[in-house]
Amino acid sequence: MGRIILDKVTKSFGEVEVIPPLDLEIDDGEFVVFVGPSGCGKSTLLRLIAGLEDVSGGHISIDGKDATEIPPAKRGLAMVFQSYALYPHMSVRKNIAFPLRMAGLDKAEQEKRVMQAAEVLNLTDYLDRRPGQLSGGQRQRVAIGRAIVREPAAFLFDEPLSNLDAALRVGMRLEISELHKRLATTMIYVTHDQVEAMTMADKIVVLQAGVIEQVGSPLELYQRPRNTFVAGFIGSPKMNLIGGAEAEKMGAATIGIRPEHIEISDTEGTWKGRVGVSEHLGSDTFFHVQTEASPEPITVRTTGEKALEYGQDVFLTPRPEHLHRFDAAGLRIE
Repeated sequence: MGRIILDKVTKSFGEVEVIPPLDLEIDDGEFVVFVGPSGCGKSTLLRLIAGLEDVSGGHISIDGKDATEIPPAKRGLAMVFQSYALYPHMSVRKNIAFPLRMAGLDKAEQEKRVMQAAEVLNLTDYLDRRPGQLSGGQRQRVAIGRAIVREPAAFLFDEPLSNLDAALRVGMRLEISELHKRLATTMIYVTHDQVEAMTMADKIVVLQAGVIEQVGSPLELYQRPRNTFVAGFIGSPKMNLIGGAEAEKMGAATIGIRPEHIEISDTEGTWKGRVGVSEHLGSDTFFHVQTEASPEPITVRTTGEKALEYGQDVFLTPRPEHLHRFDAAGLRIE
C-alpha cells in the first residue's frame, strides 16, 4: 500500500540545483526518517514526494504507479506539518473530520473514522473542545488525527515536534512510534534532531546538500558510518574524530572513536590529557579532555558516579576494536 520509489529525482530553483539526481526506495510499512543539518534538502525532498513541489527531473512512484505528475490531493498521502494548522473556531471533532467533509463522505462514515482516530490518539474526551483549550501536544495529536482519518498510503511528517518543549517532545516521540506500530502504515519523518532519528526510525536517510550520504538502520549508521560526515552527525555526543600523526599510525587520514569506547584513568593510558568541562547528567557523565592527540577536546562518556576535577591530569585509551578509520576523502576504510 505505501511503497515509494524515487528514481533519479532532481530539484532546481532557477539555476541552483538543490537536489542532485537521487535514488531511494521506501518499503511498505517502513518508518523512514530524513535527517541532516539545516539546508540539507530534507524538507524539500518530503515536499517533492507530497507533490507540493514539482520535480525538475526523474520520477516518483507510489505503489507501483507513476505519481510524478499527480496532484497532491490524489497521491493518497497525508502530511503533518510543524505548525498544527487547526481551525480555531472549530471543535476537535470538526477539525479531525474536515478532510472527510471535503471529500464528501457521509456523516455516519465521518463520525466512525473520527471516533476511531480519537480512540487511537487518546482524544475522545476532548472532541468538543476547541484548539485554544488544548496543550501543544494535544493540538499536535489533533493534526495527526486529521491525517489518520484519510487512511492514507503513507504519512509525511515535517518536523512535527519542533514547537514542543523537551518533555512533550519525548512523549510525542513515543506516541508517534506507537502509532506506527498500531497502524503499520508507511511513515516518512523529517527532523534535524538525530536523537529523534535514532529512536524512531526503521531506516534513516542522512542528507547533506541534497545528497544521500548513507541509508541504513540506526545501529548500522551508528556502528558503521560510511564517512566522516555521518560519523560526526549520528550519535549524541558525536564521535571523536582525530587526524594527524595519531591517525597516520593506524594507516588512516582520520580515526574515529565514540565517547563510550574510551577508557579514562589517572595513572596510565595512550593519550595524556587534562580534564576540562564536565557534563553531569545523572546516569552518565561526559568529560571533555584536552590532549596532544587532537586540537579539539576529546569527549569521554562514563557512568554518573565517576568524579574528576577540572584541570586534573588523566590518561585516555581508545578501545582498539571500536576504532573507525577513514581515508583522505573522508570515506570509511574497511
